[in-house]
Amino acid sequence: MDTLNELIAENLKKIREAKKLSLDNVAKLSGVSKSMLDQLERGEANLTLSSIWKIANGLKISFTQFVSIADADIEVVDMFDMNPLLEDEGRVIIYPVFPFDNSRRFEVYSLTIKPGGCLSIKPYLPGTEEFIRVHSGKLILCLENKEFIIDKDNSIRFKSDIFQLYKNIYHETCALSMLIHYPT
Repeated sequence: MDTLNELIAENLKKIREAKKLSLDNVAKLSGVSKSMLDQLERGEANLTLSSIWKIANGLKISFTQFVSIADADIEVVDMFDMNPLLEDEGRVIIYPVFPFDNSRRFEVYSLTIKPGGCLSIKPYLPGTEEFIRVHSGKLILCLENKEFIIDKDNSIRFKSDIFQLYKNIYHETCALSMLIHYPT
């Protein structure tokens, strides 16, 4: 696969066809226009992270099913070989380290949030849990109406079927790992 767009295009088409859905059906389920979905399947559209989340939630699948390549028994991941997803004008860098696999029911991301960076995530499916570990810097995590400050070397676990906002208002870059576990 040459680019992330081509990988997403191929995976979306496979998923849509496996679920026996038309582009119209996916548009209705996700809130993303049929024309955008068509462009995406042809590898001609650059989607934002929020658009991919909308499609994933509409199809009731994991986000990383769009960006994953078939599994091997052993996998060594080199961050420099990955195509990161950029949000908030590049202030949030997201690496899908271990994509979702139905047999494991989880996915792992590595995130870098530069000073002033912000990432908004819509609620996941009910029963989904998230595990965050901050490796450097400091994270402000807003869950619904509660705000948590997570310092370096600390972690938090929560039910992620709620609105989430990740912020770095500090002068140091925040690096964190995110594991998302999906219900069966």
